[in-house]
Amino acid sequence: MSRLEILRFALRGLAANKLRSFLTTLGILIGVAAVILLVAFGEGASQSIQKSIQRLGANTLTVSASFAGGGIGGPVGVGSSRQGNGPRTQARQLTLDDAKALADPEQVPSARSVSPVVSTGSATAVRDGASHTISQLVGTYPSYFEAMNKPVETGSYFVNDDVLAARKVMVIGKTVADELFGTASPVGEQVSVSGVPFTVIGVLKTSGSSGFGFQDADDVAIVPLPAVQQSLTGFGALSSIVVQATGSDTTTSAQNEVTAVLNQRHGITPTGGADYRILNQATLQETVSSTVGIFTSLLGAVAAISLLVGGIGITNIMLVTVTERTREIGIRKAIGAPRSAILGQFLLEATVLSLLGGLTGVAIAFVGTRFTIAGIEPVLVPSSIVLALGVSVGIGLFFGGYPANRAAKLRPIEALRHE
Repeated sequence: MSRLEILRFALRGLAANKLRSFLTTLGILIGVAAVILLVAFGEGASQSIQKSIQRLGANTLTVSASFAGGGIGGPVGVGSSRQGNGPRTQARQLTLDDAKALADPEQVPSARSVSPVVSTGSATAVRDGASHTISQLVGTYPSYFEAMNKPVETGSYFVNDDVLAARKVMVIGKTVADELFGTASPVGEQVSVSGVPFTVIGVLKTSGSSGFGFQDADDVAIVPLPAVQQSLTGFGALSSIVVQATGSDTTTSAQNEVTAVLNQRHGITPTGGADYRILNQATLQETVSSTVGIFTSLLGAVAAISLLVGGIGITNIMLVTVTERTREIGIRKAIGAPRSAILGQFLLEATVLSLLGGLTGVAIAFVGTRFTIAGIEPVLVPSSIVLALGVSVGIGLFFGGYPANRAAKLRPIEALRHE
């Protein structure tokens, strides 16, 4: 008996029970579609988070005050560093002198730029009767734009001369521009912030939400540090210091150098608790990627259980099929059909069922990835398609093996007597 004839017998057997065949493939279909979709969802979530972190600058360190020594203050976040856990009798805030020390290439050679930052939090901006509460007003240096990956779409940045002269100029985010100016160009226009006039010189490119989606990153205004200190905050402590490393491979070196400088300036001993913390964006990205990867693997493993259930369904249906067609098997063996032909036919039936279910599951998963799920756009992973299809075919061969072998071992005389 040729292979073509074996295939024809297998397809005829499946066509004889269309509903049963469809229900059998349904388990494989659901399993394959679930595996591919959940892996795509996990990959989409991972890429979305990584892009959000990269918007903040992949090779940046953010130094902020942390009065955690002696049990005071909050916990250090993911990707942050704090030296020691001992008690501190006196905590020092971050100052402009600290930023200048970190900008010294002899002390911190791995730093490309250092940007002191003063943030006022929310601030109300008014322009021609229209008002808007800006989520974050930042006073800093021009290097901040590159370090935090904030390119300008229209207009320009402020420069070092603006900082030295404490000019009241402002670069605003897209949300602020839309709320205060609508469709009109804001460049060259004046905005009053807490009664202080600032001239808008640029509008940032759209960034979208912040790293964790809780804040609009475009609802921001950035001004020269002396301008905001003179007019709004006073010459007090800094909110943070942003250090941009020379490259992604030197971020860890830069963090160690920054730690050494601040420990010396703040009198931090090896057994004492530091009054600052360092957020390493590269470390944060690695940690989040690893966590999301584990989460995606767990999702895929849960979905793979559906494939196992589908395989058990194939075994069950094929056993029923063998029992129903025992007499047919006896007749075929009596007229000379070899054991390999019977074995091949039932194996082929099980494999065709699982392959059809797998291909249909892939098609459904492909359509499913075209839709946004919970605000995340799934990203199709080719390896998950190959794996899911390979597993579905393997399930057909493995779970169809026992029923097929049982059919092939039937003795013709016993099969012919079967009622």
